[in-house]
Amino acid sequence: MTNDQLKKKGKSLPPKLIIWLGKFVWTTLWQIMMSKLAPRNQSGEYIRPNSQFRNFIGVADGNPYPPAAGRYTLYVGLSCPWAHRTLVVRSLKGLEAVISVCIVYPSSTQGGWVFNEEGQGFQTLAELYQLAEPGYTGRSTVPVLWDNQTKTIVNNESSEIIVMLNSQLNEFAKNPHLDLYPQALKEKIDWWNEKIYHAVNNGVYRCGFAQTQEAYNQACNELFTTLDEIETVLQNSRYLCGENLTLADVRLFTTLFRFDSAYYGLFKCNRQRIRDYPNLGSYLRDLYQLPGVADTCDVESVKQDYYGNLFPLNPGGIIPNGPDMKYLNEPHNRENISKLEVS
Repeated sequence: MTNDQLKKKGKSLPPKLIIWLGKFVWTTLWQIMMSKLAPRNQSGEYIRPNSQFRNFIGVADGNPYPPAAGRYTLYVGLSCPWAHRTLVVRSLKGLEAVISVCIVYPSSTQGGWVFNEEGQGFQTLAELYQLAEPGYTGRSTVPVLWDNQTKTIVNNESSEIIVMLNSQLNEFAKNPHLDLYPQALKEKIDWWNEKIYHAVNNGVYRCGFAQTQEAYNQACNELFTTLDEIETVLQNSRYLCGENLTLADVRLFTTLFRFDSAYYGLFKCNRQRIRDYPNLGSYLRDLYQLPGVADTCDVESVKQDYYGNLFPLNPGGIIPNGPDMKYLNEPHNRENISKLEVS
């Protein structure tokens, strides 16, 4: 049978049907995968689950987790903005010799965080959670503050871990007098934290994980309205709460650092880059250039993990070449607004 006869005998699906079938199959699979990756409400808006382990290091009577050097380990992923917070505070406070760090890596095939090498008898972060709480069925997320003595998770909520790192280990810290959560500013810090968490920290995820156009539009509008507000505040204030660096700045920094390289493109937060904001851009450079902070930043891990592992958002797995992050080392000139002294 000739090629012409084969072509006449064989019948191919019309392009319109192929397109419809492809969209139907992909959309169905995308919705299934997104339901596991990003829980949603009826409006298609991403709803972040709460952290489950909420104990604290402290000196209160009966507390099983007292302050101690060498007792605790942070399990972190270098791409994760929530885990990055803990690394920044650990560095600013000078706790590198006090709290060890173990890095885990996202696996798109296993659907979670894994270890490059087996440690403590497990290969995945999920196994660590099972060791802490047999039968645990929740999400196995980073960061994890782990107690090496009792072999359990103290806390896996980043906002609480950084409060502990700021205040509960000062007797061992190199910079014990640096207070990132001072009593006089707590109300203002908490106000900024609440605002920034909803609209910016979690807001970029609400954009990227939105499953309806309406949910995306709302999240995107809230994100950039808040960024514009912060831009205005930073015109006359070196940091969010004035001349003092606080935990509010740390919590904002880890999102801003990832914005141009991941959220701008992959999460569709593309109205404007952070580096194009005069004040937010210089503020990001200011924070990045604080002693020890740049050492906690790994933009290649950010791009690899976001673009390479969030399969529903980037099925081809292609990692972008840019952006060039060398601009973070350019002068920020924010010393003219106020000065920071790190003891």
